[in-house]
Amino acid sequence: MKRIVLPFALLALAACAPENDAAANNEAEPVAVADSEADRFFANLSALCGKAFEGRVVSDEAADEDMRSARLVMHVRECSDDVIRIPFHVGEDRSRTWVISRTDTGLRLKHDHRHEDGSEDVLTQYGGDTATPGTATRQEFPVDQFSKDLFNREDAAVSTTNVWAMEFEPGRIFAYELRRPNRYLRAEFDLTQAAEAPPPPWGAE
Repeated sequence: MKRIVLPFALLALAACAPENDAAANNEAEPVAVADSEADRFFANLSALCGKAFEGRVVSDEAADEDMRSARLVMHVRECSDDVIRIPFHVGEDRSRTWVISRTDTGLRLKHDHRHEDGSEDVLTQYGGDTATPGTATRQEFPVDQFSKDLFNREDAAVSTTNVWAMEFEPGRIFAYELRRPNRYLRAEFDLTQAAEAPPPPWGAE
């Protein structure tokens, strides 16, 4: 029996050896993979935290001519485990901040609009929640009921069919989109070169 048991014992020791070597070399254990496409998207966005990037309007509608001619800067300014705040500067206008937050089913996009004194604009906190899983590089946000009620109340009913989107080409571009019938805006930001961080958005000094 000794001649039989010994080889098996040696095999058992050999099987354990790699794990012991890894521990001896202080190798890190595998990192858990994010649970959903929304988690992966949020992680991609969080990786940009603290950085600013210049962009431009790439769609061609006349309604966006002023924005097309302005310097556009997005600044991934504040990040936590559940919320990312991205001021979006159009020239000297620091009124806009995109707010992306986690929900039980995906992600939420809100638009925080402020006056120069930091008070909220009448049209603010509008946006929507993801209705589909999306991908790690693209998420879409159909308008929510709060926003529909706001738009109807403030004579902006045309916006009650809005769908916003954010999109990555990692290491290349980040894009922001607005779509509805007969309306399309897309701005793209160059991720290959960080820009100087702009001043804080209005109300955040």
